[in-house]
Amino acid sequence: MTQTLPATALILVAILPTPQDLEIARVLGWYRIPLRKAPKVIDVDYLAFYQTAAFGDADKWQIQFVADVRGHELTTRSELFQNETEHPRANEEYYKIQIGPLLRLPAPIKAGRWRRITFVYTTGEYLNRARTINDLVVTAEEREVLWSSLRDRALSSGQYQAGDISEIPLDPGIVELFGLFTSRARQK
Repeated sequence: MTQTLPATALILVAILPTPQDLEIARVLGWYRIPLRKAPKVIDVDYLAFYQTAAFGDADKWQIQFVADVRGHELTTRSELFQNETEHPRANEEYYKIQIGPLLRLPAPIKAGRWRRITFVYTTGEYLNRARTINDLVVTAEEREVLWSSLRDRALSSGQYQAGDISEIPLDPGIVELFGLFTSRARQK
């Protein structure tokens, strides 16, 4: 990838559990998330793929690739993998996220101390300058803007309905407490 992502792009860091999942993304142009484990909002601009230990010493615990999101649908595992109709989760629902070509980052974003992560939301600005996963964490000042953007995106796409809560201010004590929890999580 020679160009940087737009600073305001909404990005979901997603787990690539196996090299086979990377090949599915590269060749077939889709990524799957079990509905029961899915983050609240999947209507983002890009997916950034976090590679687990299954990728071996040279490629594990890092993000090397991103892809633009082109759409998504709800389906079952047996529809995704028609040769696995007897799989224990064959009838479970999955999001099938259609993606564009994989773009290799100029330099991998290493896990640092983070090894096991779940889904992380970030922006193009943070991804463009990140060296480690910790660098993807949106600061407290910008977190409200990120969540507002994600909420607006989800509402406009019809993913969920929200009540009239946009004018409720956040209690500074809760924001401070949340900041403590996230800083402790980053230290582990």
